[in-house]
Amino acid sequence: MSLADIQAAAGLRTPIRHQLFIDGRFVDAENGETLATLNPHDNSVIAEVAMAGKADIDKAVAAATKAFPAWSRMAAADRGRILLKLADLIEENAEELARLETLDTGHPLKDSRALDVPRTAACFRYFGGMADKFQGDVVPVEAGFLNYLLREPVGVVGQVVPWNFPLMFTSWKMAPALAAGNTIVMKPAEITPLSSLKIAELMSEAGLPDGVVNIVPGLGSVAGQYIAEHPGIAKVAFTGSTATGRRIVQASAGNLKKVQLELGGKGANIVFDDANLTAAINGSAWAIFHNQGQACIAGSRLMLHERIADEFIERFATLARSIRLGNPMDATTEMGPLTSALHRDRVLSYVNVAREQGGEVVAGGKAPGAADLAQGCYVEPTIVMARDYKDRVAQEEVFGPFVTVLTFKDDAEALRIANGTDYGLGSGLWTSNLQRAHKVARELHAGMVWINSYKRVNPGSPFGGVGQSGYGREMGFDAMREYTQVKSVWVNVDAQIAPWYPR
Repeated sequence: MSLADIQAAAGLRTPIRHQLFIDGRFVDAENGETLATLNPHDNSVIAEVAMAGKADIDKAVAAATKAFPAWSRMAAADRGRILLKLADLIEENAEELARLETLDTGHPLKDSRALDVPRTAACFRYFGGMADKFQGDVVPVEAGFLNYLLREPVGVVGQVVPWNFPLMFTSWKMAPALAAGNTIVMKPAEITPLSSLKIAELMSEAGLPDGVVNIVPGLGSVAGQYIAEHPGIAKVAFTGSTATGRRIVQASAGNLKKVQLELGGKGANIVFDDANLTAAINGSAWAIFHNQGQACIAGSRLMLHERIADEFIERFATLARSIRLGNPMDATTEMGPLTSALHRDRVLSYVNVAREQGGEVVAGGKAPGAADLAQGCYVEPTIVMARDYKDRVAQEEVFGPFVTVLTFKDDAEALRIANGTDYGLGSGLWTSNLQRAHKVARELHAGMVWINSYKRVNPGSPFGGVGQSGYGREMGFDAMREYTQVKSVWVNVDAQIAPWYPR
């Protein structure tokens, strides 16, 4: 099929953008290289997307450097108005963006419509409103001096966005950076670049000056590595695996650029014996099966008090088996394919790992047998009972619709198991005991904790982890701080205080 035919079949009204976006224009890569982005429902080719090389990154950094003085000095309210206009355009193009995201990633269309697109608009709108409300401080120093602090943008920012939520993460990364006055060189994941490129088109329509944002799809080993190394980039913000995060840190040492990392997770989702089981079962399914489990904050370790474990597992497995797998473009589909065949195979390999270590597969553990799904990257919702919390399936991030179940006897054991990994991103707990809820939340080694819920996010609430889950925060005032640096200004306001050493 031609690109126009694919566009029409997906119900898209506008052309699919597949070039690099540099200095306000869509252009081919200097070396002419492309990579096919595939529809994970059947692995058919959607488009051949330009792949940025070092020369393209240099051009993008040059454009961002040139644009930085005017953008950073623009009145904050004017920057905010552009972001607010962009939020409006995202909502006006909501159906187009939702269909494009679903086509490229495998997100069920109902989720792209109800979650991904609205959250993207909300993030740009939040930071559009914050742009002229991010204030400095006055520090009470010794008498005779005024000391005030300025929050200044860091400069040209390199951002690397993962493949699991490309549309939403585009806003999480760009919105606070732009509101603070930075310019951007962003690399979306090479396998899911289409929605980020559509956002670039809308940015131009919103009035963003040329060069302020440059979007350069490319291989991580080439474009991502060079962004991390580039001497013209003052900060790199990365979301992805912990292993790649370590390489980003090493590559950033050349010019000691600021680094922000949102990495892997192995979220503990703890159900105590006094929990509302119906709410906990439904919430736990959402925690692991939403977006096919491809979320760093997924509740991938389901920890059950031994008194309620049997009932919970029976009901939870029944729910898992009832989840409707299918073409993500079908509005009735509840779970779509994983985003690539390579990742599907990696997830399924953990079924063998679990069995080798004495685990029991309670549900799923294989690709679905339906003929209409055979060409895609599908995995059934999978539940595995682990033998020990140190087993690989309870320690390593699987990143799929794969939940490891563990049991505990009391609160102390629950905390020991929950904190028994190197990760520390998100955790959840279900209980009707208010005192326990606050105590356990305080003791959990995690950047975020949900009580009687899971995977709630909001542009005003900081998002990030500790330990091997990275450092720095997305969203909220903390995100604005991540994209600024402090300048301390001292003013001698007392003529009696000599600004020199007395002789």
